[in-house]
Amino acid sequence: MNATIERAKQHWTAIAAAFLLTSCGGSLDSNTAVPASIMQVMQKAAYKTATWSMQVVDLDSGIVIYDLNANTQMFIASVRKLFSTGNALNALGAQHRFVTPIYRQGTVGANGVLNGNLILVASGDLTMGGRANPDGSIAFTHFDHNEANSLGNAVLSTPDPLAGYNSLAAQVAASGITTINGDVVIDDRLFQPFNFRDEFDVRPIFVNDDLIDVTFNQSAEGAAVPFDWRPKSAAFSVQSTLKTGGATSALDIELSPEPPLCFGSANCMGAVSGNVPAGLVPILTNAYPLIRTFRVSAPSSYARTVLIEALARAGVTVTAPAVAANPVQLLPAQGSYASAQQVAQLTSAPYAQEVRYINKVSYNIGADVSLMQFGLAHNGSTTMSGSLAAEQGELSATFGISPGQYYFVDGSGGSDTTATGQAVIAMLRGMSTKAAFASYFDSLPVLGVDGSLATITDFEADSTLAGAKGQVYAKTGTYVAENQLKPGSPILKGQALAGYIDAKSGRRIAFFLTVNNVPIKGIPDVLTVFQDEGTIAAMLWKMQ
Repeated sequence: MNATIERAKQHWTAIAAAFLLTSCGGSLDSNTAVPASIMQVMQKAAYKTATWSMQVVDLDSGIVIYDLNANTQMFIASVRKLFSTGNALNALGAQHRFVTPIYRQGTVGANGVLNGNLILVASGDLTMGGRANPDGSIAFTHFDHNEANSLGNAVLSTPDPLAGYNSLAAQVAASGITTINGDVVIDDRLFQPFNFRDEFDVRPIFVNDDLIDVTFNQSAEGAAVPFDWRPKSAAFSVQSTLKTGGATSALDIELSPEPPLCFGSANCMGAVSGNVPAGLVPILTNAYPLIRTFRVSAPSSYARTVLIEALARAGVTVTAPAVAANPVQLLPAQGSYASAQQVAQLTSAPYAQEVRYINKVSYNIGADVSLMQFGLAHNGSTTMSGSLAAEQGELSATFGISPGQYYFVDGSGGSDTTATGQAVIAMLRGMSTKAAFASYFDSLPVLGVDGSLATITDFEADSTLAGAKGQVYAKTGTYVAENQLKPGSPILKGQALAGYIDAKSGRRIAFFLTVNNVPIKGIPDVLTVFQDEGTIAAMLWKMQ
């Protein structure tokens, strides 16, 4: 009985402490209270009904410097990628490379005719050579095309999205094959397909990040808007009736269908319609072109067509139709390929480069695939649920993070992804002791310099904070949903920032920051919150 009473007393004491912590706006320990200058930002009118959480620690000692609601689970959105990419880096190694081979099935005659099928075995290589810079690094832009539709614009990377497929095709031709008297098949059995945010099922094969980029350029009022798309393939084409309206008309670009479900069928097409006001200054980039994207909803069928077309450019004829569903019924037993039958292979950039791409631009599908790659490397798991379970065990055993400190549904931060500030800080500190830390650190966006933090520059208006540029290395996270209290209106459920700061004092700190449930009217309001968090990060640089 006494033990029961004591446990009850401890329970209610903990609840009372948590209440005091929240209502006082900081930690019970006054030594970790948030400075007044930062609280002034957090108490702006825009955040009247919002909730903030923050924790700042000395990276080496773990001593808590500032603490605000850090033991409360909060929406963190893409800050979740710190966990999935960190675990995958540890499991695979920064220098790991994915190899995508092509095998022939059957014999090749003296005239170069392959009587059989050609099979590409997908490895989960995210870029397939389509973002390769001359120095071997992976190209990215500050406004990546993966978010073009949600943010309203993008900047396309410059490498040829089909470069890897062209390389594979050239190798097939060099092996002596001139004709494939059979079919071309994508072996996409590396892991079980998983649903990506109700858009499509992700598979371990990619072309241009499973997107068709449509570019629009400026035209005079009343004229059709010039457009183009990439990659060019018989697998998918684009039509447009988009026109330029009056200067006071509304921007309205409609894509139909979205996503297209016709991949693998002849005459698969997407249509663009709507209006672009004359004199429009495109959001984010302040310059044309405007970018929108169609989702490739059947990656394997699309990649098959792209490969057959690359083979044709290399002088290799395929007797099977180029546009058709991927014929998985022709695949041999998984893992039964003989090395003597290999005729080509594509080797990826080091995995550290893929993680850099994922975190710099917050590439959601890449983070989800990283979780799958971790599951495969950790215990052979081939499902999303199995990989999440493997990650849960790793977080507990290696980082001391209990399942009660987070809620993850995928590898990228989709849906109601939450975590405590304490859990995020534990991951950041734990990664700092790992062999892959240098690559992990290098993958993070840099304040005012690159990736998703490139345009966060408002803090520079204060000359005392300007030195923070280039000294904050942090992952961003944005979660916008419908405001349940005002149906039809958006709400910023979570805007988060977490990573490392090389402080003005010379020491390195780890920090976590998020604000939840901010009423907004649109993207400009989100960018304002983003700028406020950048300013807070700059303040931390100055104070520490």
